[in-house]
Amino acid sequence: MYFHRILSSLSPPQDRASFPEAVHKFDSVWVDETCSDKIVHIEVFDIRRIWRSCLNNYMRVIVRRVFLMLAFGAALFQLSSHAAASVVIDKAADTAIRASFKATRPDIVISQIEASGIPGLYVVSMQNGPTVYASADGRYFIAGDMFEISAAGIESVAEKKLKPVRKELLAQIKREDMIIFSPKGETKGAIYVFTDVDCGYCRKLHEEVPQLNAMGIEVRYLGYPRAGLGTPTYDKMVSAWCADDRKAAMDSLKVGAAIDPKKCTNPIAAEYQLGAQMGVTGTPAIVLEDGSMIPGYKTAQQLGPMILN
Repeated sequence: MYFHRILSSLSPPQDRASFPEAVHKFDSVWVDETCSDKIVHIEVFDIRRIWRSCLNNYMRVIVRRVFLMLAFGAALFQLSSHAAASVVIDKAADTAIRASFKATRPDIVISQIEASGIPGLYVVSMQNGPTVYASADGRYFIAGDMFEISAAGIESVAEKKLKPVRKELLAQIKREDMIIFSPKGETKGAIYVFTDVDCGYCRKLHEEVPQLNAMGIEVRYLGYPRAGLGTPTYDKMVSAWCADDRKAAMDSLKVGAAIDPKKCTNPIAAEYQLGAQMGVTGTPAIVLEDGSMIPGYKTAQQLGPMILN
């Protein structure tokens, strides 16, 4: 480009005044701005010096660009090699962890294994069970929660991951599969409560339902018999869900009263599995509409701001 601009402008000039505008005179020094920032001493008709100056500067630019391209290519190769190695390590860890659990607890079904925020430690999600963190060789695992410190504060890694999952799962639940206590007026918010009718704190929370309803908060009960399926508590909950007046049956069970045993097609088993999938480990487990979980008992006054704000 530089050469073209110079040569195309070099129709034989008759004097210095007719020389291309790109060449300026500064105290008998001529500078070609189209070629470089280097001052080139030339005679106005000495085209060879112009050519050499442009060629030298042009070659320097090319050499710099070639070196930059080579360096960039090397960096990309190193990054791709590292990524490929990471994939291999992840596959090896997945195989080792699954084999280790299968050898000692064949009844445990692992649904997913993925990298955690700590090198060498993997998140192991179990079907209908807790999430644990295992070493790459599967010899060690940690049962508990991991926390991440970020600009947003201290946050549970598991909660951060489960929150959007819960929200999506809650949206799929049919209203007829829940026992719902609705406000008389406008519904301003709602909570989903995994409950056990024989749980003491679940009964305390049920005492807060009228006040929650008065605040415009709808309470949606899901069945979660802590002792498991096929237990006396499970049978009571099936009877409540199969009752002609399900709300009255729930009220009775929450104060320890007996209700008529009934059987029907019911969602208790599915909701029990859903609770495990959402990370429920005890009752009451309160889930907000955005997928946030509030474990344990809270009063209506404590819950109100969490739900309505």
